[in-house]
Amino acid sequence: MKKNSSSAKKPNKKPQKKNAGNGRRSWFWKLFMRVSAIGLVLLACWMVYLDAVVTSRFEGRRFEVPSRVYARPLELYDGAGVSSGALERELTLAGYRKGDGVKPGSYRRNGGHFIISTRGFRFPDGNEPRRRLSLNIYGDRIQGFSVSSGDNAAIVRLEPARIGGIYPAHKEDRILVRLEEVPELLPQALMAVEDRNFYNHFGIAPASIGRAMLANMRAGQIVQGGSTLTQQLVKNFFLTRDQTLLRKGNEALMSILLEWHYEKDDILETYLNEVYLGQAGTRSINGFGLASQFYFGESLKDLGVHQTALLVGMVKGPSYYNPRRHPERATQRRNLVISEMEDAGLIDSAKAARARGLSLGVSAKPSYSENRYPAYIDLVRRHLARDYKEADLRSDGLRIFTTLNPAIQYAAEYAVTDTLPRLASGDVGKALEATLVVTAKDSGEVLALVGGKDPQFAGFNRALDANRPIGSLIKPFTYLTALEQPDRYTLMTPVLDKSFTLEFDDGRRWQPKNYSGEERGEVPLHRALSKSYNLPAVRVGLDVGVPAVIKTLRAFGVATPISEYPSMLLGSVAMSPVTVAQIYQGLATSGFNTPLRTIREVTDSAGGALSRYSLEVDQVADPAAVHLLQYAMQETMQEGTGRSAYYSVPKELTLAGKTGTTDDGRDSWFAGFSGDLLAVAWVGRDDNGPTALTGATGALPVWSRFMAQVPQHGFSPVIPDGVSYHWVNPEKQALTDEYCDNARLLPFISGSEPTQKVSCSGTLERKIRGWFEGLFQ
Repeated sequence: MKKNSSSAKKPNKKPQKKNAGNGRRSWFWKLFMRVSAIGLVLLACWMVYLDAVVTSRFEGRRFEVPSRVYARPLELYDGAGVSSGALERELTLAGYRKGDGVKPGSYRRNGGHFIISTRGFRFPDGNEPRRRLSLNIYGDRIQGFSVSSGDNAAIVRLEPARIGGIYPAHKEDRILVRLEEVPELLPQALMAVEDRNFYNHFGIAPASIGRAMLANMRAGQIVQGGSTLTQQLVKNFFLTRDQTLLRKGNEALMSILLEWHYEKDDILETYLNEVYLGQAGTRSINGFGLASQFYFGESLKDLGVHQTALLVGMVKGPSYYNPRRHPERATQRRNLVISEMEDAGLIDSAKAARARGLSLGVSAKPSYSENRYPAYIDLVRRHLARDYKEADLRSDGLRIFTTLNPAIQYAAEYAVTDTLPRLASGDVGKALEATLVVTAKDSGEVLALVGGKDPQFAGFNRALDANRPIGSLIKPFTYLTALEQPDRYTLMTPVLDKSFTLEFDDGRRWQPKNYSGEERGEVPLHRALSKSYNLPAVRVGLDVGVPAVIKTLRAFGVATPISEYPSMLLGSVAMSPVTVAQIYQGLATSGFNTPLRTIREVTDSAGGALSRYSLEVDQVADPAAVHLLQYAMQETMQEGTGRSAYYSVPKELTLAGKTGTTDDGRDSWFAGFSGDLLAVAWVGRDDNGPTALTGATGALPVWSRFMAQVPQHGFSPVIPDGVSYHWVNPEKQALTDEYCDNARLLPFISGSEPTQKVSCSGTLERKIRGWFEGLFQ
């Protein structure tokens, strides 16, 4: 009975185990199907998201292209003023290479003789075609100018030097190119090396990926990649460079989506403009268009086989194969690419052998680097901010044509860096800073701007933001206010150089003094200005009224607050060097206020005109009164506080100017002009510490050093209507004869000249003596 009962129970156990196993497997598959379904839904959602990312970025603005800032173009013609050194520097700045002068973008120099092959350029007013030029330079003037190849022209504009850019936040830079404009060899070589099946795959190449994985496993490290050009574009355009499975997965999916939506040529063109090919400081070099300029100083369409091969080879590793840092490594990579081009039938064996035998052909310095003139670009950006949004400047690829003159800028930078160390030693010398602002006298165009003793420093811009008391630079505006009242003041009017004390209602007392502490009694107004005496200036200012002097300053362009305390008559008013240049511009142009400008024109990336900044002129003072003031400022240079300028500047160059000094020499100023240029120099310390420098011993040497370097014409003002010159004796306040003692030729507003006349004996003897003296002057 036990056996039977035992044997009866056994069959019941096996079916239970089978049912349990089947249940577990059924549960697993149900879970798997659910997870798979959820995964597919999530994948579909993720694909929808990635599709939106791909299409929105590709359909919208594909690239943020920086605005490009150009200097003024150099015009070449017979009689143009330029030195051989300045011409060569400007050619180098514009990316021209010294060579045979036959290839576009090259030049040949033999002493003062130049052969230049221009590249041509699209200016806002039309295209300047390629030409080959021949010219000679003698005495800083062009002679024998001719066009030996290309359209003939009496005046030829060189391509303007690119002096900087306004870059996107991510600091990418590029020159956009269209696929049809690119030499056919470039994309063919790129595909031969990077992706031979580009036109046949659908975004990814599984066979290539498999071969790469196998090679990497055998080597134990990553030695080969299987990415297509589409994948490389996706990685650069949409993703990070992180080597993770998630990123690689996204890369593959987005590549498929990209190929699904867009044509192969569209993808290839985008790749040519996006690929990373190097670094210039904080700015990345993206795309073959800019890389061609950066490494060779040439347009993409002018590259040779060896240069094209180098750029294609650098795609694999721009830093590793940097031709300037690693020329041997870059040469090996370039030659490998040339061999790949030969194997693909793109070039024959003879052409490949010639290409391998050539040097890299890389220019010694990058054609385009960081902003070369950061202080000047800073001023340009502030002027642009009046009309353009910062986002547009960073991304719309605008072309900004400025007024900067590279030769003037070079001279200004040299004047600051060479002169400043000579002004003081020790701790004071180390702490000294300087700025220099140079404008075209008649147009108000800012030709050069130096923001500190290190012109390449992109930080605090003293020329724009260092608002410091201007000292005696204010005196011309005080005297101009007086001279606009010819019934009361002329250049001959005696003014009292004698101390006095002002007592205010609150009991405070103010007693101005001369810098030297000396007092001279009555002196003529013109001498009080040229010698920069303080006491006469304050007396005249109080007489015409402090509000009237402030009104004059406002008319000439001062917009910042000005206190009405009498101390402002000695320059307690704080201004930046650029503001000083603005107000002195009106003095140089006979009372016609010309707003300073750094921009001539702005175009879009295709060359379409957006803005044109024309000359603006507003008469703010009586030209007759300003002419009298100009006379006194010329006297400042000949006989007064500015006379030491002629230690550096040729004596035949007529100048007008004014020194300025504040207490303890904390600020040393000089503002002056020739027939062509106006320049303002400031020397001081950022901590406002004393320097013991005056305007004549600090700023004037910087100013003079600059003026001595630049070819220019002397200041010869046109005598306006209502002004006549008379020989006078200032001491006797009377008309006199030319050869009398104390005779001086002074300008007067008609009707304000003296009526009394004094003569002198021995007129014939004095005339003979004056005639002999004139022979030796």
